[in-house]
Amino acid sequence: MSRVVLSIGSNLGDRLARLQSVVDRLGGSVRAISPVYETAAWGGVEQGPFLNAVVIAEDAALDGHGWLRCAQEMERAADRVRGQRWGPRTLDVDLISCYDDGTEVFSLGDGLTLPHPLAHLRAFVLVPWLAVDPDAQLTVAGGKRPVVKLLAELDPADRAGVRMTDLVLKPQAG
Repeated sequence: MSRVVLSIGSNLGDRLARLQSVVDRLGGSVRAISPVYETAAWGGVEQGPFLNAVVIAEDAALDGHGWLRCAQEMERAADRVRGQRWGPRTLDVDLISCYDDGTEVFSLGDGLTLPHPLAHLRAFVLVPWLAVDPDAQLTVAGGKRPVVKLLAELDPADRAGVRMTDLVLKPQAG
């Protein structure tokens, strides 16, 4: 069984609908959905705030590259345009970590980098992830680290900038 942690975000158009489109596309493979958070844009480009969430999904038919293709298909369906680095986007779907039968997948080639090389620096990834998996761990610099400790190492202003909303992503009925 392949398990993936996805960070999803949007700051253009109907942001919540864009995030919901990911949950809808993943359907019955969704195992957990974090609350929805609003955060200032990251990366130094002037733009509107993002809605962010984390989704954990499982699918025996997908490996790391399969999850990457799935993420890219969801972004294309949301009319994602890859222009300015860290610029505004209709939908961003990042693979944070992936596990194959419980073993973490590591990749540095073929367009796939796992685990995500910047996840440990992003409060907008770590806060929602901890909301659905308080025992989460992420491999950073070759060693497994508790996500709660990685979050504690970030600037307090970064952590405070991740604000929970009243918005809800709904899993597929049934």
